[in-house]
Amino acid sequence: MRVKVCGMTQLEQVDRLGSLGATFAGFIFYPKSPRYVLRYMTTSQLRKENAINKVGVFVNSGQDEVLQMVDECRLHMVQLHGDETPKYCERIADYVSVVKAFRLSDNDSIEWMVRPYMDVCDMFLFDTMGVGYGGTGKKFDWNILREVNVGKPYFLSGGIEPGDVQALKEFAVQAQGKGFFAIDVNSKFETSPGVKDLDLVGNFINDLNKGQ
Repeated sequence: MRVKVCGMTQLEQVDRLGSLGATFAGFIFYPKSPRYVLRYMTTSQLRKENAINKVGVFVNSGQDEVLQMVDECRLHMVQLHGDETPKYCERIADYVSVVKAFRLSDNDSIEWMVRPYMDVCDMFLFDTMGVGYGGTGKKFDWNILREVNVGKPYFLSGGIEPGDVQALKEFAVQAQGKGFFAIDVNSKFETSPGVKDLDLVGNFINDLNKGQ
């Protein structure tokens, strides 16, 4: 099962993610976030990191800023976590793969939310609705995604923690063929904002993939 570890800020931890079985590392380019990557790492350091797929997370950034960071850091894809319009996503997607994030509450119509973005984004990510932007560390009811054929590969996010392994395995079985692509984890695997407990991460990924 593919895992994206988001909110990375420590170069030595990024270097180890691939060996732990992670597929993606997420870097937050949102200055208001406590995990704002450029507070901890330079674009040159990010550029030289080639051991894992790099995802840049942006919130309502200017198009030129996003494309500049893609070039300077050699990002493999960008995750747009704000109020970006389909037209904005289309412009970015002409240059790099785009993951559009949607923050869900229990009664949202997923089909209605994603429809304007179907032809202009490569993937989606579903997270928990909260105040402001970015992750809340809270779960939403994954059941609203189980039976939905999203039509695009998507990341499941929203307060995923080490004890969710069995529930995630069950979700993956039920959502098979409906777009489920990867799991996105962040705050529940940290000792402090941006600093991961790599033992937790490694054990989680290992347990997810047991028996596969």
